[in-house]
Amino acid sequence: MNIEQKIPISAKLALVAACFFWAASFIATKIALDNIPPLTLVTLRLMISSVCFLLWLLFMRRKIPFRGPAWFWRLFLLSLFGTGLHYGIQTVGMQYTTASNASLYAVTGPISITIIAALFLGERITLKKAFGIGCAMIGVLMVMGIETLMAFELKGHLVGDLLVLASISMWGIFTVLGKDMMRQMSAIDLTAIVTFMGTLYMIPIGWFESHQQSFSLAAIPFDAWGAVAFLGITCSFLATLLYFFALERAESQKVGVYLYTIPPMTYIIAALYLKETIGINLILGSLIVLAGVYMTEKG
Repeated sequence: MNIEQKIPISAKLALVAACFFWAASFIATKIALDNIPPLTLVTLRLMISSVCFLLWLLFMRRKIPFRGPAWFWRLFLLSLFGTGLHYGIQTVGMQYTTASNASLYAVTGPISITIIAALFLGERITLKKAFGIGCAMIGVLMVMGIETLMAFELKGHLVGDLLVLASISMWGIFTVLGKDMMRQMSAIDLTAIVTFMGTLYMIPIGWFESHQQSFSLAAIPFDAWGAVAFLGITCSFLATLLYFFALERAESQKVGVYLYTIPPMTYIIAALYLKETIGINLILGSLIVLAGVYMTEKG
């Protein structure tokens, strides 16, 4: 890509909204996991998301043509990297590692997107972009605080750490492959198809987990169903759609750096939800993250 793209305001608003929903998803996931096995939870959220996409496609009277086996298999890979397998191994991985480890590994997401986009899409890594991404990463670490950094430990968490890292790398591949596939189809069609595919192969997996654990959907309380609905409607449907809407209109690197706004948003939402005090590290770190995002956009 030889011409640097500016992110239009519509794409910026879409990214902010998507990141806000994903930030809130951590609280919703925690509520849901208290009552639902992890792979069953992933299956339920994808089923709800698929229903949302189906209703949208029917309402818009959109038809998705079949473009051959190669096209189908690329979409299948996208469904693995961005829906079923991505959500599944991340959710399972969270059970075998600490929250501190997982949050620090999540910081590598935009860096993965930058490197993969440079290798496969030809997007240039300018000095200003690199500096902006680094600045945003420092801001995130500041938001997390010294306690999170000090709590990081490798001993006893290898399986969980590898699963979380793999899921983050998958999202980077999902972003870059998705950007490339949007040369052939729209964001809404692409997101809908990969969600449908992910749902289809997660249904037997979720059923098997529920059967093995003798788990019944009737045992899910109302607040957990509310959390599942939030994850399916806003996170897997609306947020992913908004993310691809922005990706259609800007470089992968500039879109990816917005993921650094998720940790500050998560801390703010958690502070409001749990009535915790918002510390100076959250305020300063958030400002540094925003400065890094701005520099990356201008790079």
